[in-house]
Amino acid sequence: MTSTSAPPGLARFNSLEERAALAALLEACACTVWAGRLLAARPYATADELYTASDAAMGELTTADLEEAMAGHPPIGRPRPGDPTSAREQRGMAGASEELKAEMLELNLAYQEKFGHVFLICATGRTGEQMRDAVRERIGNAPEREREIVRTELGKINRIRLARLLEEVTA
Repeated sequence: MTSTSAPPGLARFNSLEERAALAALLEACACTVWAGRLLAARPYATADELYTASDAAMGELTTADLEEAMAGHPPIGRPRPGDPTSAREQRGMAGASEELKAEMLELNLAYQEKFGHVFLICATGRTGEQMRDAVRERIGNAPEREREIVRTELGKINRIRLARLLEEVTA
């Protein structure tokens, strides 16, 4: 019998075979250290416990771990073909003008040249203009400051993806 505080998707996630659970976590975030920490802390009593574990693991990631996680994200405005997750998350760019798309490409390239990785932002619910304005603002950051912003944005993305994972696991 499942507790009312533990959604059925969480119970299913907790009972997944280790390899399947690891694969599901790596779909949410391409960082093996993050996924390993969440996997090792199973079972979770509540979804909030899982999100708290995710946040804690994010806070402990090294620069190399963050780079591994970011490598799993396509540039804003260019979701991977056949990847419904990045297409859904970047929906705000789907109806953008060709001018805005071209500007985002240029800004993405300048950002990547400066910081050595893709511009990472929790794009869910943001318009193309909001994402453009964010990259314009953040490109002036010092690398250390930008790394902490990326960590925060990645944490937001991970929470959204974990919530979706718990929904999908029930199917």
